[in-house]
Amino acid sequence: MKIKEKTMDSIEDSGMKTAPSQLVVHSSIPQYMALLLAISCGMAVANIYFAHPLLDTLANDFKISHSAIGIVITVTQICYALGLLFLVPLGDLLNHRRLILGKMLLIILALVIVGFAPSKNIFFIGIAAVGLLATVTQTLVAYASTLSSPKERGRIVGFVTSGVVIGILLARTFAGILTDLGGWRSVYLTSASLMFIMVILLNRKLPDVDFKRSPLSYPKLLRSVLLLYVQERILVIRGILALLIFTSFSILWTSLVLPLSAPPHSLSHTAIGAFGLAGVAGALAAARAGRLADRGLGQRTTGIALTLLLTSWLIMSLLNYSLLALVVGVILLDLAVQAVHVTNQSFIFTVRPEARSRLTAAYMIFYSIGSAAGSIASTNVYEHFGWNGVCLLGATVSAIALLFWAMTLKQK
Repeated sequence: MKIKEKTMDSIEDSGMKTAPSQLVVHSSIPQYMALLLAISCGMAVANIYFAHPLLDTLANDFKISHSAIGIVITVTQICYALGLLFLVPLGDLLNHRRLILGKMLLIILALVIVGFAPSKNIFFIGIAAVGLLATVTQTLVAYASTLSSPKERGRIVGFVTSGVVIGILLARTFAGILTDLGGWRSVYLTSASLMFIMVILLNRKLPDVDFKRSPLSYPKLLRSVLLLYVQERILVIRGILALLIFTSFSILWTSLVLPLSAPPHSLSHTAIGAFGLAGVAGALAAARAGRLADRGLGQRTTGIALTLLLTSWLIMSLLNYSLLALVVGVILLDLAVQAVHVTNQSFIFTVRPEARSRLTAAYMIFYSIGSAAGSIASTNVYEHFGWNGVCLLGATVSAIALLFWAMTLKQK
């Protein structure tokens, strides 16, 4: 399938002339293509979250203390941030189809390295590469936005992004079940096999879009990413919200395995991973956020979602009394995070259509910093203050996010 593009006249980008952009004028995107992109996103991003329910096993296998094991997630997220900065902007320079397929093949190689890692050092090298290359997810989201018409962009981005969040959450279920069946290494090797099947499907079905590359050199392309923070106020505002909500998200999912695997709960990896299913329910419920943003209700959606995020921590603080409270809290937290995340992207994708890959990179760097900070902070807080300390930390971050939204409500 070959898709023809209509382009805009040359415009100013970061103070420099750019050639016609890669804007696709469409009435709609086929549902099967949106589904394929969503599944691809979920599978790719899941690779950097498999370790969450496995932290206790990895700590024992590689002899890392429980207070420091969060470094596994932090390293992955730092490398993810580097990939966002250095790899995602290539979507405005290189053919999307080739870039997507190339990065997915490389992440398969990285997964094999992790699966066979004989030592801690090799494991960290492999997991760092997985984090770097998992940014193919953002290339896929930006590509979906490019293929969509303006009237349906929020809906399509919401749908494809729901694949990202569901992938993040199901990663825990997937990893928990496979670890109980065949050990933690089987998780990464199975993922490599599934990713290879997805590459075959994408190679057959991914649209071959006529591509007009930017005349910017790669160094100037990277510089233009940094300039977006100065030029686009909405990017900074929504980026800070992303940093805060994903800090809260990571605080929960990095530390959750520790109280659930310890007495009095002493749950198996499969049971712990099953809590990801509750998160999926929340993420699916938030899929409507993109449609609300299309109708001009993005700010209202953000405020309601952030209020739910704060409420979720109050409910999850009851974990020691009821696992049901944890399930309810997880549903609310993931609903809130997904709703804000989709709304954020709906806002930023409207400001600079010719630079969607760079906008995606600039925005998601906030996400990655938040995820890394939440990961390392949560395991340390749990070590010293237990689950109540984790909930207080998560609630504090969520309250800051709600306050920041209220303070910037009138700003564009």
